[in-house]
Amino acid sequence: MTGRVVVTGVGNPLRGDDGAGPAVVEALRGRVPDDIVLAVSDGEPGRMLELWRGADTAIVVEALRLHPARPGELHTLTAAEAAGRASGTASTHALGLGECLALAEALDLLPPQVVVHAVEVADVELGTGLSEPVRSALPELIERVGASVRRAREGEHQRPASGGAPLP
Repeated sequence: MTGRVVVTGVGNPLRGDDGAGPAVVEALRGRVPDDIVLAVSDGEPGRMLELWRGADTAIVVEALRLHPARPGELHTLTAAEAAGRASGTASTHALGLGECLALAEALDLLPPQVVVHAVEVADVELGTGLSEPVRSALPELIERVGASVRRAREGEHQRPASGGAPLP
């Protein structure tokens, strides 16, 4: 166990609410310990797997499209729950986070602890800025991600040599 924690904001700030993940990562800069890796990703699986390489905990922040949509609704998912979502419903990307997590597991590259924080989106069309429902949900989303970072750090000090309990 390395104790390495990676927070990945998945999305594109130039596509409306798809910028929620990157916005959370930017908000966490200077608010988490310096050894926490804060990264923004376009969600391409190869790059995601490289970010997670050697990590004990991966915390992913993602925009979520559901039908019917409840923009601003927050979700916290395990890796299995996120991987179980069908393409096109669990992500705003062509190859979704679910497929990326399934690939990581198949290749034995999935970090031992994975938590996905997602916000349902209203608009992912070209353009900057978050919709009002997503912007309003951002403080709670940032708090949830910060709490996951704290739990990962606490678990690092309490984890038995064979591994610990999964993060909620």
